[in-house]
Amino acid sequence: MDLRRLNIAKSAAIYHLLFPFPSITRSLACVTTTFQPNNNNQPTPPPNHNLLKESVTSLLSHHTLDSNKCKQLMPRLSPHTFDTAFLAVRSHVNAKTALNFFHYASNSCCFNFTCNSICVLIHLLLVANVQQSARLLMIRLIDAKLPVLNTDKFKTRHIEVAMALAKLKMVIEPVSMVNLIDMFIHVCCSQFKNFGSGFVVDAFLVLAERAIFPSVGTCNYVLTSLVKAKELHKCYKVFDIMSKGVSPDVRMFTTVVSAYCKGGRIDDAILLISKMETLGVAPNVYTYNNIIDGLFKNGRIGEASQFKDKMVNKGIRPNQYTYSILIKGFINLEKFDEDKILKDMLGKGLVPNVEIYNTLMSGYCKLGKTSEALRVKDSMIANGPSPNSITFNSLILGFCKRGLVEQAEDGLDEMISGGLSINLDTYNSVIHLLCENCRIESALRFTKQMLLSNMKPDDKLLTTLVSKLCKSAKHKEATELWFSLFDKGFAANIVTSNALLHGLCKAGEMEDAVRVVKEMKGLILDTFTYNALILGFCKEGKVDKGFKLKEEMIKKGLKPDTCTYNLLMKGYCNGSKIDKAVELFDERKKAGLVNIHTYGIMIDGCGKSDDIVQAENLFNELVAKKEKLNAVIYNTLIRAYTKNGNMTSAFRLCNDMKTKNIQPTPATYSSLIHGLCNLGLVEDARNLLDRVRNEGLLLNVVCYTALIGGYCKVGQMDKARSVLQEMISYNIRPNKITYTVIIHGYCVLGNKEEATKLKQEMENEGIAPDVVTYNVLTNGYSNLEEAFHVTDQMIKNEVYPDEITYTSLINKWQEQPTCASKKE
Repeated sequence: MDLRRLNIAKSAAIYHLLFPFPSITRSLACVTTTFQPNNNNQPTPPPNHNLLKESVTSLLSHHTLDSNKCKQLMPRLSPHTFDTAFLAVRSHVNAKTALNFFHYASNSCCFNFTCNSICVLIHLLLVANVQQSARLLMIRLIDAKLPVLNTDKFKTRHIEVAMALAKLKMVIEPVSMVNLIDMFIHVCCSQFKNFGSGFVVDAFLVLAERAIFPSVGTCNYVLTSLVKAKELHKCYKVFDIMSKGVSPDVRMFTTVVSAYCKGGRIDDAILLISKMETLGVAPNVYTYNNIIDGLFKNGRIGEASQFKDKMVNKGIRPNQYTYSILIKGFINLEKFDEDKILKDMLGKGLVPNVEIYNTLMSGYCKLGKTSEALRVKDSMIANGPSPNSITFNSLILGFCKRGLVEQAEDGLDEMISGGLSINLDTYNSVIHLLCENCRIESALRFTKQMLLSNMKPDDKLLTTLVSKLCKSAKHKEATELWFSLFDKGFAANIVTSNALLHGLCKAGEMEDAVRVVKEMKGLILDTFTYNALILGFCKEGKVDKGFKLKEEMIKKGLKPDTCTYNLLMKGYCNGSKIDKAVELFDERKKAGLVNIHTYGIMIDGCGKSDDIVQAENLFNELVAKKEKLNAVIYNTLIRAYTKNGNMTSAFRLCNDMKTKNIQPTPATYSSLIHGLCNLGLVEDARNLLDRVRNEGLLLNVVCYTALIGGYCKVGQMDKARSVLQEMISYNIRPNKITYTVIIHGYCVLGNKEEATKLKQEMENEGIAPDVVTYNVLTNGYSNLEEAFHVTDQMIKNEVYPDEITYTSLINKWQEQPTCASKKE
């Protein structure tokens, strides 16, 4: 048993804690080298107990350990004979010398002491006021770091120690016994709490069964630990047993009153208070605070008020926490009279502190009364206490609950600038509110602030934010956020990562999508991941890569779903490979793995390929199968008809929708308007738009842009501008396509000034021109120098030229007169 290894192996610091005194008068090397165990198979003669006691007393009663006496004594000792002798002569033993002897015997002679002997040594160390060494020795005895005779099981060592301590009850004076038990219980409770509350409870029960109890203070320590660990039933049981051996004081009673209230046993808590008073133990303010809080939480408002009055009548002065409980309780039950409670506080000489004000504000915010909460905040500032983090967190959560976006954002900004601590719930609530209200830039800003504070946003919230960023064409910002999470060690989960991939692939940002996939370490790619990538490659016309991904899915044990095949079919259709799309469609149809969306893709593909007959056949097939058709399917065929100029069939199908109670959508009418305009029937398109709007259908930017495009095609730019102003008056915001269509109209007419002016107007409205807009302008300028000027502006605004841009510039360069032609 190496008593020096009570905390860290070979630690000089611990050694000096256990042995802060001269060890032995002579070197023990001679003893170590001359002592030999009895290996000659001769039985050890029975010991003379009186002589052994004298020898042990002689050895251990001095201030130093005599090596010669150690050498003579050790061959005569066995663990049990020493145990008997040590207990008998304990009153004559020097505790520090005994500790040195235990160290020598275990290390130099491989001697195993009994658990009883070590407990006696711990008792002697406590009596000698060598408490730190006693405590360390107890810890190592319980955690089985000391080799003890016939016991190696850590799981039961604390039970064995408890039983060994119980044996000392008859030979140790009561005060010393209580101190020894107190230390044992404290060690079990504090040093071994990772093993659960049952560890200390088991040890306590062993002692209680033998009518051995710790002090009242230690009893309360055990009960408090059980309440903190939410082991309420164990707390009740232990208290009942404790009450048979000790007289509970007000702290013990209050702890159990708190436990009963936390466990919803309010009536038991009330009975316990009555028992306290019967036993002559007067409840204090903390007792009353616990019972009042418990009654409020159980909706027993009348009894809570009665206990508050009772405490006052008994001369117990409520404290600020009492009033905090009252405020919270009354607010939660919506029976709150702020003026009455604050007046009562002031009458008791209590000034509301920051906790009281925070309780008021938190309560009002939970009730959705944010104006009242703000009034309390103003009163708080006026009366002295400075608002703290809790103040702002409560207010901001209240703003979020009411959907007050501006106030929530301003409040969070104020907290950040003031360096206040912001909790995770506050950040998540504000960011969620901002996302709901399309305040994506602010949401992203606060998310970055969270990451700077080493806080990870909620996974669901991250998915929402990434999706919103992608839908707002902020793919770069979404990608940067994803990598920021990765760099911070908060790697996004598969759902968030898939949301980003879908956004990137849908926008054709395949380079970034591939980069993200390469960094998705530790994440298992699922069907949604592969479908997103297939979508991206098919949009680029790389259907073959899509098929390779499908094969990779199968190899990884993933089953391609209907969406996978639909994407591949759409890829073929968009790439004008309708035959291959039909082949794949027929294959899936035979397997019974097509849905209405599959039919929609094929009808659209046939329409784009001018195969109206096949599109109609597919539509009729759905009708024959009695599939429940929707507006999307109708709109797809209507779009095919209008593309081919078959307006009669298009309008017939629109009327068919109405007869089947399928409401035409803005997409329906945008196709019809576009088709009429393509035939030069712009006024008919105008009349259709007016009729539909008068019927109460909210048209969208696509419908108006289609009509504007019709007027531009026939050169009626005034009417085009008039429709633009009309849509704005109906709160329909033009987009970059709307502006680009009008700019193109002016360029065709050679009106470069109006085209340039409209481009400026577009930018003033916060709509950034894209490569198509710049290409329209570049093509509209006949002068090469002016065209290059547009291109310079384009690059300056980080919009990069494409193949059409360069083709247009080359054509203009070739059209310039040569030097020879100039001379002629």
